[in-house]
Amino acid sequence: MNADSAKYVYDYPRPMVTVDTVVFSGPLDDLAVLLIRRARPPFQHCWALPGGYIDMDEPLEAAARRELLEETGLNVSKLAQLGAYGDPGRDPRGRTISVVYWTRLEQPVPVSGRDDADAADWFSVSALPDLAFDHGAIIQDALKQLRSTRNDP
Repeated sequence: MNADSAKYVYDYPRPMVTVDTVVFSGPLDDLAVLLIRRARPPFQHCWALPGGYIDMDEPLEAAARRELLEETGLNVSKLAQLGAYGDPGRDPRGRTISVVYWTRLEQPVPVSGRDDADAADWFSVSALPDLAFDHGAIIQDALKQLRSTRNDP
């Protein structure tokens, strides 16, 4: 790294980048969403979307697939990018931008909490528990996207 590029790197703050995944299952009139219960702070023991930090050399979608598998044991074939969420204050650890993916399964499949999730389960979208971060808003955006396509991603 030369002096000019070093100056550039250190003159601008760098937010943390994460991925989250919204996984729906079931028919449109009785949808469920997959959530994990966080084993660590922040929001320890709260329900949240599966997700986490990307590795420095990892493509975003690959990170979403890896986090989903690590935290729930679920491996999905299709993912679509929903959007990016980065409002200041969404994560108490610091400025964090999350790129969110979504998919829909025909029916719920068995899942279990793994890695830094102490539980994983399916919840009716009409009866969600209190959620960590801004995950409630993300799920609502994913529902709008699903209902506008009326199909899989």
